Amino acid sequence: MALTSVSNFLLLGTQIYLSMMCRLANGSAGSHFIGESDLWPNRLRSPQARAHAALEAVLHGNHGANETDLTEIEAIMGPTYQALPKNTIGRLAPRSVRHMIHSYFASQHGFLIRGLENHGMQLNMIGVHDADILVQKMPELANVLSKVRQSDRGLSFTEVILTTATLERLILDESMELLRAAYLLNGFEPSQHIQRGALQEVLVSYLLMFELGNKANVSDVAKHRLMKLNWKMQSSQSWSTLVEFEEDALNTFNYMQHDTMNPFVPVVYGFQMASQVVRNMARAYGQWQNAECRQMASELKGLDLMGSGRVPLDKFYLQTTSMDYVFTESANYLRQIGALDEDSGGKPQVRIANYMMGPSNCIASSTYFSVCCLSECEGLMRELEQKIRAPTASAEQILGLVGNMSSSSVEAPRDLPEKLVDKLWVIAERHQGKVPLHARLFAQWMHFVFPSECPYPHAVEDTSVFRPSHWSGQQRATATDEERQRCVSELALRPETSMEESLLSQWDDVEVLLMEDVSLRDYRSFWALLRVLTSALVLLSTVLVGLQALLHLPCWGKKPQKEEELVLPVSL
Repeated sequence: MALTSVSNFLLLGTQIYLSMMCRLANGSAGSHFIGESDLWPNRLRSPQARAHAALEAVLHGNHGANETDLTEIEAIMGPTYQALPKNTIGRLAPRSVRHMIHSYFASQHGFLIRGLENHGMQLNMIGVHDADILVQKMPELANVLSKVRQSDRGLSFTEVILTTATLERLILDESMELLRAAYLLNGFEPSQHIQRGALQEVLVSYLLMFELGNKANVSDVAKHRLMKLNWKMQSSQSWSTLVEFEEDALNTFNYMQHDTMNPFVPVVYGFQMASQVVRNMARAYGQWQNAECRQMASELKGLDLMGSGRVPLDKFYLQTTSMDYVFTESANYLRQIGALDEDSGGKPQVRIANYMMGPSNCIASSTYFSVCCLSECEGLMRELEQKIRAPTASAEQILGLVGNMSSSSVEAPRDLPEKLVDKLWVIAERHQGKVPLHARLFAQWMHFVFPSECPYPHAVEDTSVFRPSHWSGQQRATATDEERQRCVSELALRPETSMEESLLSQWDDVEVLLMEDVSLRDYRSFWALLRVLTSALVLLSTVLVGLQALLHLPCWGKKPQKEEELVLPVSL
């Protein structure tokens, strides 16, 4: 009887553990946008489980995306998810979640969300719940994400996708406020239906205010109309490009809606139709304006005669009549954002990739986000993630892939310099034969392999230097004409930096494992220990069941009776 009770207790414990594991694993990956079934009454859940249930409820009720949008986000983020460290049930630590969301918005839209800027190689980076737009616009989601962050369970891929979709909706909602202002500035009420020509004026006004960001005047009609007129007269090329962008967006919308439009009746547009055009424009704006970023980068690369991804500071300041851009950023600004190389010997040099990712090149800034240049390095990393689909890879695999990758300044295939090949093998040896893809040393290696595309992983003390707003007050991003001229004169006497010195002079063996989270490692260890204990319980219960069965065999069941029959009576 005792054996039966013990074995049944052990089997019950094993079943409960397996049920918990299935429950926790549910929703960890895959294209599942339907809520998890409620297998456990809420009062029996742990605080962690209740926090995740609350997160699921908030996300499913507020993301505002359709199935097509979610599928598109999933397809874009999927390779990065596969390439990030996860716990035993396929969930991501807070740093990995932040990385995925930051990378999505930066690479797809050029959006730099306030609170989710470049981490600056700092491990104590703030989480997604601290993004200003969440705190101000959806505090309930920020609060739930904060509670989830304190747990060790991590976020599933589905939860990351829905969080991303929610952030995207909040950003696009900002555009709706500008669209209403654009209606009023052009003499229309948002409730009116307007014809194509009127809508185009509204869309141009929207784009002008979007580019001006916080500086835009959204209430002075006369001032706004004068600004439009001056822009059209003084910046004809910029005006034509802007009009072409809004026309393309409107034509695309009309094409997608042609089945619902009467070709024999002039089209009139309501606010709902205009809002769809604006949402598409907001999504595409970063990709569209990046053409100017590419042109700027091309001009800087033309000053880089050694192909080192750097431009001497005096050449950076010296302008010619043939150049389209005037570079005025101060040495202090360049130094703080990691764009100034002062340790390679010779003249200080501007790192092209770091400069292009700097806040001075953010074209539009609102209260909650800025539109900045797209990172070409993000595209290169995504290409690697798609092919490796793991957090680490061997040096041999990486060398084979990178040698066949092209960029705007690098043609493939190519043989990498021997010194860079050796550096990658050293990184692998340091990590038991595998190179972590999302760590400082590999980011540094990518910088030297693609010096004009991948920024040098410079560690900063204060990540607020990556915010455009940081440089809008007393801190100045630009240098005066006198300061630039003095710098040029002083540097004229210094020798040029040789190519050999510039390539690896900045190499630093300090490693930072950006995506490894201590709590997540402890969580994995906990579940690993629990699995071992469960295996022991299963084995022990199996042995006890076997013993129980053995005791019920006929030969075992009659043995006590036979012994009693063989006992002879003893007379005293």
